Amino acid sequence: MKTVRVPIALVQSVMRTLREKLQQANLYLNTNYPEPTLHYNQRGTIAGSAYYANWEIRINPTLLIENKQNFIEEVIPHELAHLLVNRHFGRAAPHGKEWKWMMETVLGVSAKRTHHFDVSTVKAKTFRYACQCEEEHQLTIRRHNKVLRGENQYRCRHCQSILQFIEQSKF
Repeated sequence: MKTVRVPIALVQSVMRTLREKLQQANLYLNTNYPEPTLHYNQRGTIAGSAYYANWEIRINPTLLIENKQNFIEEVIPHELAHLLVNRHFGRAAPHGKEWKWMMETVLGVSAKRTHHFDVSTVKAKTFRYACQCEEEHQLTIRRHNKVLRGENQYRCRHCQSILQFIEQSKF
């Protein structure tokens, strides 16, 4: 796995936004929640994720670099809101009314559940499979390798036939 280095100026912008939003939340909620740990190791097409037990946020470095300010303005408050909701309310729906309230009322950010960043550079390679109803299916490399090793089979949701690998052309 290739390590992506995030430029220091971008890391500083992320930290500035995180600290501003956390301070805003602490003032509004009359609390003193600590600064979460940030890790730049989120992979795939997910922009970020919050881990309650560790009070940490994981950030996708590639999507951060490609989307800079939009990423910082959307993803950092989004993930921070997950942590804050968990601490303030306990268990709650991931994008439920508590999270929406935290985003809009406390953090002053539009409550969008998903990002709309171009993910073409982080999208995993897929492999073509076919079924009896001739619908084409795309399997991830992990699922493809399980098929090759004989560990698993996958079925079409429509016709229920076992998916068959379509050899990729060498061109």
